[in-house]
Amino acid sequence: MQKKALDGYISYALATAHRSVDMSIKARLKKHGVQLEAWRIMECLNAENHLTMGALAKAVLINPPTLSKLVDRMVSDGLVHRLIAVSDHRQINLLLTDLGRHRMLKIRKDVEDQDEVLIGKLDGREQSVLIDLLFKLSN
Repeated sequence: MQKKALDGYISYALATAHRSVDMSIKARLKKHGVQLEAWRIMECLNAENHLTMGALAKAVLINPPTLSKLVDRMVSDGLVHRLIAVSDHRQINLLLTDLGRHRMLKIRKDVEDQDEVLIGKLDGREQSVLIDLLFKLSN
């Protein structure tokens, strides 16, 4: 069997694309003093009220112990607050504070600019196909 160059592997192409996008978005978020994962948390909480820690961990692609530590920092920074669930007192819901929503909206502009850079590299059909393919691979 003939060996492929790294460029011939889908997993390598995905890893290089991820690294490039990840580094670029992290540089944009650094000026806001926010980690990429914290931005994801704020966006999720803005879209859905009263997410549990488990649901949030799944949505933002963070393991629960890491999420707990990050949320602790975000609570200290006044970006989110915890609320005991009414239906099950063992569950903790997270809510975005007004400060968190304000910060998230400022950050969103930089994230949208990053998306525009990526979209500019593809035509409309390629964008749709790429999104479909990436979600197909992740399921």
